[in-house]
Amino acid sequence: MRLHGSVAVVTGGGSGIGRGICLRFAEEGAHIVVADIDEQGAAQTAAMVQELGQEALIVAGDVSSHSAVESLFTNALSEFGHYDILVNNAGIAESHKLADHPDHLWEQTLALNLSAVYHVTKAFYPSMTQRQWGRIIMIASIAGKVGLKYASAYAASKHGLLGFTRSIALEAAAHNITVNAVCPGYVDTPMTKRTIGNIVSRTDMTETEARSLLARNNPQNRLVDPSEVAAMVVMLATDSAHGINGQAINVDGGTVMH
Repeated sequence: MRLHGSVAVVTGGGSGIGRGICLRFAEEGAHIVVADIDEQGAAQTAAMVQELGQEALIVAGDVSSHSAVESLFTNALSEFGHYDILVNNAGIAESHKLADHPDHLWEQTLALNLSAVYHVTKAFYPSMTQRQWGRIIMIASIAGKVGLKYASAYAASKHGLLGFTRSIALEAAAHNITVNAVCPGYVDTPMTKRTIGNIVSRTDMTETEARSLLARNNPQNRLVDPSEVAAMVVMLATDSAHGINGQAINVDGGTVMH
């Protein structure tokens, strides 16, 4: 087990990519702090982690709230005494045309996808510097590298996330901490299912046709499986990935090649 005895904090761990990450970490021997606004989803993930023989702590809350971030940090430290890995995965992906784009959607998207990551990372970073070891991993998107039609808020938030990742990677390097981002394409998750539903509601497409449309963005003509993203996250969390820092690694079947 490559992460035996480690403690991993995963935001948005109650479903989708976050759940896949929690389970892969557990398979590698890590204890998990499952943070999610959906307490029921977090509890389900925690139960799966425990079935794999690892400890799991549920912390329910919206990480775009300062009080929720403080609760996450305090509970994680109180339960395990330390933590080794932070995965900033919580986020939203909604689409809308610019002409009548709701201001609240822009603000909500940047608050969760970017500002919350800043606040969570800022809360956990000092303890990592004190221990002189840590892994910080952002779940970004290929939308952080290219434009995305009808998703200006989402693309802007993920572009910002990559800038944040690269900047703090330079600071963290002196403390034996690596900071990287994983950039998935369309992944077979509840979030993508909602995207498919939006396409169906705004076009004449069926659900099958909308799913195929998204799959065709990938040269492999498929949606990425959450376990593939999780495998990359686990690799970045290991000792063997010490030389990988400040990178934004695509898991998209070749959709974006930079």
